[in-house]
Amino acid sequence: MSEDEEIKEGKEEKIEEETAEITTEELLLPRDTLLSAGIHIGTRMKTGDMEQFIYRVRPDGLFVLDVKKTDDRIRIAAKFLARFEPAKIAAAAARLYAQEPVSKFCQVTGATPVVGRFIPGLLSNPLYPNRIEPEVLIVSDPRADSQAVKEAASEGIPVIALCSTDNEFSGVDLVIPTNNKGRRALAVIYWLLARQILRERGELPPDKDLPLTIEDFEAKISKEEEET
Repeated sequence: MSEDEEIKEGKEEKIEEETAEITTEELLLPRDTLLSAGIHIGTRMKTGDMEQFIYRVRPDGLFVLDVKKTDDRIRIAAKFLARFEPAKIAAAAARLYAQEPVSKFCQVTGATPVVGRFIPGLLSNPLYPNRIEPEVLIVSDPRADSQAVKEAASEGIPVIALCSTDNEFSGVDLVIPTNNKGRRALAVIYWLLARQILRERGELPPDKDLPLTIEDFEAKISKEEEET
């Protein structure tokens, strides 16, 4: 194992050790709700990194993720993120369908949004006037958000990533296994993560939901997109 791999493994172990008391008898949302949103639908590719989160492969070749493991990781990530000052959490989304969920997530939690094209140097260049200095970074897809992951790693900033079956973990410290390309799936994951963070902070009772709905988090489709 290389030194970088040891460091990454150490970070993830530390996060999981700190949140080991989490119990997960029930899912955060009904299983049917999660499945109807397609959070379990992966791609026709799988990496060795993601194999541990794959439940099965469908006859059409799509790999299917284990929703229980997705649920577990949302809880772990939320407990970890709740310890940070809200503005010191940054959330990046280069993909179009991730931008609205991330914007709403940041609106609800107080995190700093980085949506659209990631400007090189945003995290790493001290001379860049709009530089931000988060203490933790969430990315919607470590491939699409690769520049953000690279700069966070260079600055020693922990990275939490939404990963599908075709993602690798380079530069990522904590993985949330999920469909990270689907419009509804992204809305559900960011809504759940936001709700769980507020519950962990004590800002939302355990039996209450966010003031915004999952539909509010979902990227809107234009008529042109619906017709294509």
